[in-house]
Amino acid sequence: MGALKVLVVAMGVLIVGGTVTLVALLVQRAGGGGGAAWEVALNQPEGTRIGGVAAAEGGIGVWVQRPDGDRVLVVDPKRGRVAGEIRLGR
Repeated sequence: MGALKVLVVAMGVLIVGGTVTLVALLVQRAGGGGGAAWEVALNQPEGTRIGGVAAAEGGIGVWVQRPDGDRVLVVDPKRGRVAGEIRLGR
């Protein structure tokens, strides 16, 4: 009976420790762990405005309104750079 009590207490400690570790990892990965912020220079001409931003599986889409026409820039958040550009035209 004494061994069963020790086993139950040990399992309880493992469950609490595992839960605390899981919560700490989730907070860290969600950005609350003091991770480094990233920034991207879009290198667009003077007079360009950001019309909208949308997250996608492959990156972040940034709709820019340029004097020569609107386009969507695909930003790769892992590398911190513009990965591609989508524009209307031929």
